[in-house]
Amino acid sequence: MPRRRKLSPELEKNISLAKKQIELITAIIHDIDEEDIQEEYKSAFLPVMSTYMSLDQMYKQLGFNEQTDNLYKLYLSNLEKFKSEYEI
Repeated sequence: MPRRRKLSPELEKNISLAKKQIELITAIIHDIDEEDIQEEYKSAFLPVMSTYMSLDQMYKQLGFNEQTDNLYKLYLSNLEKFKSEYEI
């Protein structure tokens, strides 16, 4: 019998907030008229987006563990880096 996933209401809330933030920033990037600039922002935002997607998928599969906790910290770090380098 497979082990039950360990859940974390706090991490679930943070993943939900991260999803909203990803959607908001993606919408802002899509509103950029200048195609070159939009592409630059999309590329720069990719690490944030992929970290979020990995975190979401891993949490759904494995639940709360050291890996999902570390992925969330990486997401926050990538997001801060993006925000400090690009005006949103």
